[in-house]
This record gives sequence, C-alpha cells and structure tokens, in this order.
Amino acid sequence: MHCMITSHKDLIVWQKAVALAGKVYAATRRLPRDERFGLSLQLRRAAISIPSNIAEGSARRTRAEFVQYLHIARGSLSEVETQMLIVRDQGLLRASDCLLEDIAEIGRMLNALMSRLSVNRQAAHAKACSPAHQPPTANR
Repeated sequence: MHCMITSHKDLIVWQKAVALAGKVYAATRRLPRDERFGLSLQLRRAAISIPSNIAEGSARRTRAEFVQYLHIARGSLSEVETQMLIVRDQGLLRASDCLLEDIAEIGRMLNALMSRLSVNRQAAHAKACSPAHQPPTANR
C-alpha cells in the first residue's frame, strides 16, 4: 500500500529533520556561553537548513529541482555532523548528546529518496526514448 504524499510535511525524512533541528537547539543550549555565537549559531543554522531545503525542493516544479534541494539538505546535514564531531572531540558535549545516530539515519533517508527520485527520472527518460514512443519517420 502506498501513501499519497501531498506535502513536504508528509515526508518522514522532513519530519525527522525538523525533530533533529529541535534536538540541535536543545544540545546547543548546553554548550559553553563563549560558543553562543560560534559553533552554537552555526549548528542551529545548518540544522534549520536541512528541513527547509527538503520543503523548498518539494515545492519546486520539477523532480530534478527537488533532487538538487535534497543534495543541499544533505550538505547541510554533513555540516551538522562535522560540527557535532568537533563539539564531541573538544569535550564540549558528551558523545551521546551529539546526535550522530539521528544524523546518520537522516542521511540514509535522504540518500534513499534522492536515489528513488533519480531512478524514476531515468526510467521515465528511458521510456520516453524507447522505440515505441518515437514519432514515425517519413517514408522516402
């Protein structure tokens, strides 16, 4: 049974990305005060960018544009991961507070969605280019 996706809010990856942004906000509140305008601000901006780009991409006209925005979301997710690794390695948060499992799960979900959208696009292109869909050639 397939669920009908009518909005970006129906996408589980978007829901998990929103939840991650909330967890990043909570985690950054535990960072030292001197990081409020450094890592804390950067982490929050990158975390907000993930669901925002999923939402914007889903509202675009073409599948290719959606995939492009999913790549941007994936880049922001990598940014959050990198910064959380720095936070962990600097001893600013416990490893369990760095959300690395959540980040990995969202990364897998984004990769799967991008792959699925690309495969469907390739299948549609192959179908459109198949001999059955070619216009008849004029007889000479």
